[in-house]
Amino acid sequence: MAWLIVLLVVLGLVLIWFAASFKVLQEYERGVTFRFGRLRPIRQPGVQIVFLGIDTMVRVDLRIVTLTIPPQDVITKDNVPARVNAVVLFQVTDPVRSVMGVENHAVATSQMAQTTLRSVVGRADLDTLLAHRADLNEDLARNINAQTEPWGVEVKVVEIKDVEIPQAMQRAMAREAEAERERRAKIINAHGELQASEELGQAAEILSRNPASLQLRYLQTLLELGADHNSTVVFPLPMDIIGPFLSKVPQWLDKQTVPVPDGNH
Repeated sequence: MAWLIVLLVVLGLVLIWFAASFKVLQEYERGVTFRFGRLRPIRQPGVQIVFLGIDTMVRVDLRIVTLTIPPQDVITKDNVPARVNAVVLFQVTDPVRSVMGVENHAVATSQMAQTTLRSVVGRADLDTLLAHRADLNEDLARNINAQTEPWGVEVKVVEIKDVEIPQAMQRAMAREAEAERERRAKIINAHGELQASEELGQAAEILSRNPASLQLRYLQTLLELGADHNSTVVFPLPMDIIGPFLSKVPQWLDKQTVPVPDGNH
């Protein structure tokens, strides 16, 4: 009976050991297995047997991972301090190299992304950082990929999320933008004055060819002025028209002079 009990116990332990050796890999997972420290072929999704105490399996997630880079204090090329943060999307393309090439590929990718972000932003000026982020994002992705490719990690997207600059610099940029808008407004106004003067010159030349058209324009102007009942209109008359009348005024005044009666009469 003692031998039977021992046999049953051993058989039960073997069954428990064998049952514990069954592992299930999801469709998005791959298993990197080591047997007595030696690398074995990669395990595919589904039910896999990993003998307890003999085999060691590392699960590798093949889905795209979102990594947020914390804000980094950088100084741009034109010596402007700024705080920049970004987001990185990466994916494991080679599970074996992601396990064999680096201890923790997620942490290594995060640290490499932070270092590359400070380096790339430090080579760009503030205007490029604010207005040409697409070029910086491509440069960041290319530089990070060059470092993570030996680890079997591919960086899909790198996006700069936010750029914080000092308040004094923001006020200076606002003044610069306002001055730029005023400059454009003055240029547009000057172009308008130039075009108006050219059009007026052409109109004066056309009117000078026909005196009747000038007279019609004069009457139209009088009509527009008469639309307001409270307006006072002054009619300018040429001197060659009123000159003959002005020469006869002294003669008319002499005729209208009344002789003063003498006090003796």
